[in-house]
Amino acid sequence: MSYTIIDGCPSTSGNNYPLNTISMIKSAAKTYPEVEIVSRKNDGSLFRYNYGQAYERIQKLANALKRLGIKPGDRVGVMEWNTYRHFELYFAISGIGAVVLQMNLRLSPADLSYVINHSEARYIFVGDTLLPLVEAVADQLNTVEGFAVITDKDLADIETSLDSPKSYEALLEKEEPVFQWPMINENSAYSACYTSGTTGKPKGVYYSHRCIYLHTMVFAYSVGLKMDDVVMQTVPMFHGQGWGIWLGAPMVGAKLVFPGRYTMETTEILVDLMVSEKVTFNGGAPAIFMPMLEYIRSLPEKPDFTGLRMISGATEPPLSMMRGYWDLGKAEILHAYGATETTPLVLINRFKPTIKGWTQEKEWGNQKKQGLPLCGIDLKIVGADGNEVTADGETVGELLVRGPWITASYHNDARTADCFDEDGYWQSGDAATIDKNGYVKITDRFKDVIKSGGEWISSIDLENAIMANENVLEACVIGLSHPKWQERPLALVVLREGMAGSVTPEDIIGSIGAHFAKWQLPDDVIFVDEIPKTSVGKFDKKVARKEHERFFLDE
Repeated sequence: MSYTIIDGCPSTSGNNYPLNTISMIKSAAKTYPEVEIVSRKNDGSLFRYNYGQAYERIQKLANALKRLGIKPGDRVGVMEWNTYRHFELYFAISGIGAVVLQMNLRLSPADLSYVINHSEARYIFVGDTLLPLVEAVADQLNTVEGFAVITDKDLADIETSLDSPKSYEALLEKEEPVFQWPMINENSAYSACYTSGTTGKPKGVYYSHRCIYLHTMVFAYSVGLKMDDVVMQTVPMFHGQGWGIWLGAPMVGAKLVFPGRYTMETTEILVDLMVSEKVTFNGGAPAIFMPMLEYIRSLPEKPDFTGLRMISGATEPPLSMMRGYWDLGKAEILHAYGATETTPLVLINRFKPTIKGWTQEKEWGNQKKQGLPLCGIDLKIVGADGNEVTADGETVGELLVRGPWITASYHNDARTADCFDEDGYWQSGDAATIDKNGYVKITDRFKDVIKSGGEWISSIDLENAIMANENVLEACVIGLSHPKWQERPLALVVLREGMAGSVTPEDIIGSIGAHFAKWQLPDDVIFVDEIPKTSVGKFDKKVARKEHERFFLDE
């Protein structure tokens, strides 16, 4: 590490009083006991209770976990949709000093079994509709001693090959709604999340109580959460704690809404719930927000989303999408950046009031950037020479970051040495620029940058220019081997419903020609029904490149 820690004058603060996750729900139950939590069930009905009632159930669950033999430091897996029971499990497991293992239901069976075994999980809680995913790997698990099924049904009515599972609700019924919470060393892990494994086996990031507490505080102030907000948790809670959005609600006393199970094909569920519950804050990836906007456009009467803020991550939000939501009562898309390793929030795009004289178009253009570093984060963008790049918004380097909620290593993994520099900065692998106003723009993943004739082409900029076309729903640009130019860009485009056959590749390329040099434009466009995506909703360019790897070579 390049920094030195020195001792100053001793303080009189309560430094031995640790930051623990359980204090968030304890505070909410005491100060905002009547504030509502709403959770959509699989049958579409809504379950409603409040922070006071949730805390009673969390205390029952803590007693049940102790009765199951779960001890401090044990890993407890949770595979569940965004529901009130998932919320309860996070607090109860971490509150007794154990670790919530976030089980990503979109992982392959091989990666899922690796994650469970590598973490040495002792127990698994699984939603009834997700049982097949756990059953498929159950015989490969080395340390798991038992299972509990999260369900509204009687356990006798559920068919499963798992050995003697317990019922979540039956566990709670036997317990008292009172629990004496321990004081946990704030540097202990509260939860564990594994990277999605696009390059090699997943890597384990174990978040501390201190880390998530500080992250939640900075997140809440950065997005302006307050007690009259209604927060909906759309981002899956099984990866990166759902970006930590739901944790901000009990911290500020806001109403909390869980949408349960949904897919990219059923995003009308999300829109309808946002309207009925008067949601004012949400989060998600463009892969979810775009279908939501398409559904809204089909409605004869458009919802009024005045005051709505939606944090958008995973990939750069198309300008057309941001404008589309803005037209619904000035709903604001807050572009943000982060990763599993960063808890995840590192950057958020808010317009500086100190910037004067910009046209509205220039402001819109600036919103495409990932934004400004959060307070408490050390961030730098370094070139190939190891020095920080010039803050000119043009010079590209790799984004490096460190701080109190940035991982400093991977759990029990030798690959740690390859992912951090000598000063302890996590090396993101993202190519980025920074401008004179401090705004950072991710220009690409280094592995996705298209190298054509010795020059770099940003696939992200091409994708967002194409998605500005009113006939386009999604666009993914990949670099493929080329016999003359090393690589050339190919665009994969999903058209809006009813547009097939009426739009040509020339139309697509022509619509963006004024924004790029001729050599930067895609050599061709392929119209597809869908674009492969990763487990967290990003375009899976590794898969796309494999599917089309010989496109230019076979010409």
